[in-house]
Amino acid sequence: MGLELYLNLLSQPSRAVYIFAKKNGIPFELRTVDIIKGQHRSKEFFQINSLQKVPVLKDGDFILTESSAILIYLSCKYQTADHWYPSDLQARARVHEYLGWHADCIRGTFGVPMWVQVLGPLIGVQVPEEKVERNRTAIDQALQWLENKFLGDRLFLAGQQVTLADLMALEELMQPVAVGYELFKGRPRLAAWRERVEAFLGAELCQETHSLILSILEQAAKKTLPTPPPEVYPTMLLRIARIP
Repeated sequence: MGLELYLNLLSQPSRAVYIFAKKNGIPFELRTVDIIKGQHRSKEFFQINSLQKVPVLKDGDFILTESSAILIYLSCKYQTADHWYPSDLQARARVHEYLGWHADCIRGTFGVPMWVQVLGPLIGVQVPEEKVERNRTAIDQALQWLENKFLGDRLFLAGQQVTLADLMALEELMQPVAVGYELFKGRPRLAAWRERVEAFLGAELCQETHSLILSILEQAAKKTLPTPPPEVYPTMLLRIARIP
């Protein structure tokens, strides 16, 4: 069995892994895990990842979770272009610096609007307005740090070429964009960065990867999204409860 990637393109880190593999011509079998239907909570998926999250990489008997680890593994195994995960020690350290900050300050923050506008209402839960406002403030602060600390006067977040950092950041920022947040309004440097990253990836690949997430509000309005099964309610409620 060749390389298998367990993904869902509603998931930010799943999209990052998908884009990386496709852009670099890495052959893989796509195993779509429908997280709204609760397939990640199934007994079958538990055997793949006991953490019950996507993405997951399965390479023969080797199973790897966590998107940053998967991206690094793919870049090394398939010897992708050096700019993605630089061989230069200091350049590579810059990528790790961003990924560490990303996990702390981006990952749990930029997905909240999707829970507020789409996922919470699917199970009849409204996120309190005070939490929504705190999240908006947190997003604004993170964008400021992203622009001033990591982008600065560079073309990309970790230097003058696209790296794994840019891919992870772009996909996280697409989550609130998909539900109407104008993240790039009044931020010309960040907007120009997004344009550069998307131009490098190519319009066709971006459209293919983002079509599902960018149609999520329309699907919610038309009530064409699946209803989550009762067994996933506790997990969804816990995630909503953890919104600061």
